Amino acid sequence: MLDDRKSAILRAVVQQYIETAQPVGSGNVVGSSGVAVSPATVRSEMTLLEREGYLAQPHTSAGRVPTEKGYRFFVDTLGGPGQLGPAQVRQVRAFFSHAHGELEGMLRDAGRLLTRLTSTTTVVVGEQGERATIRSLQLVSLTSSVSLAVVVLSTGAVLKHHIELAPETSTDEVALVQNLVASHVVGRTLVGMGEPPATGDPRRDAVQQATMNAIRGAAEDEGHHVYVDGASRIAGAFAEAETLREVLGLLEQQLTVVSMIQNVMDRGLTVAIGSEHGVVPLSECSVVVAPFLIDGEHAGTIGVLGPTRMNYPETLAAVATVSERLSRLLTEG
Repeated sequence: MLDDRKSAILRAVVQQYIETAQPVGSGNVVGSSGVAVSPATVRSEMTLLEREGYLAQPHTSAGRVPTEKGYRFFVDTLGGPGQLGPAQVRQVRAFFSHAHGELEGMLRDAGRLLTRLTSTTTVVVGEQGERATIRSLQLVSLTSSVSLAVVVLSTGAVLKHHIELAPETSTDEVALVQNLVASHVVGRTLVGMGEPPATGDPRRDAVQQATMNAIRGAAEDEGHHVYVDGASRIAGAFAEAETLREVLGLLEQQLTVVSMIQNVMDRGLTVAIGSEHGVVPLSECSVVVAPFLIDGEHAGTIGVLGPTRMNYPETLAAVATVSERLSRLLTEG
């Protein structure tokens, strides 16, 4: 634990470094909130903070910069997200007053909104969810031998999969099977929908089985919705071009992105700083995340990836606001 004076000095150093990206000297800290001491005293306290691992000195004659430990203390003592500015509030209000459409489109657009609000890279992971139930089923005839199974889930996700039919299958038979299968699966989960009873008609049973296979195939194809927006915004966090190329390549790997986000969420973190998120190429970055819900159930995660010196109060406010408004929109349908 740090005493009040060290805490105030450390917070002042972190805040100024976030704003300027320049090492912070003692003269820049004097007069900050809670720092009513001389420059000599500030220098002494900054030396102690460096010894305790909260600050680092890039060069002998330079000021100090925060370490991961220093950022962690700063974030943990914020007392909650900051406030969005009036212009940001207007952006959020305008976006959600016109947002509509399928889940995939709304998640992608919400990610773009968050990128504009924070000037960082945004990651949105929508999960299919084992407890998501089937809201509706439609079989759409495309040709005489091909139909499209369209399944809408309680999460708002829309699953699609083609069905190969015997050439002699009539549109009336397809409509009949649609009603039979829908009466069986609607309200059930994808993993617990079981099998509908046989009709006794071999041709209809074949269409029915093909429809059930299509629903399962659509579920397997679905996996996670992963959207990364503003990948180029991360460029400023890296001095080496080779490192930047590695990071941009990593952001294209959905499995890696999903694993990172899930790891942060599973550990109960809202902010993972530097090496805390476990992805070595992104050790100079922090991740700020929040879940979004549908009817109180976890439906995915929205967050941002930015340099460790990101504006944490503002970023936390933006992520919290967008996740809350997205949850409300998806729940209300």
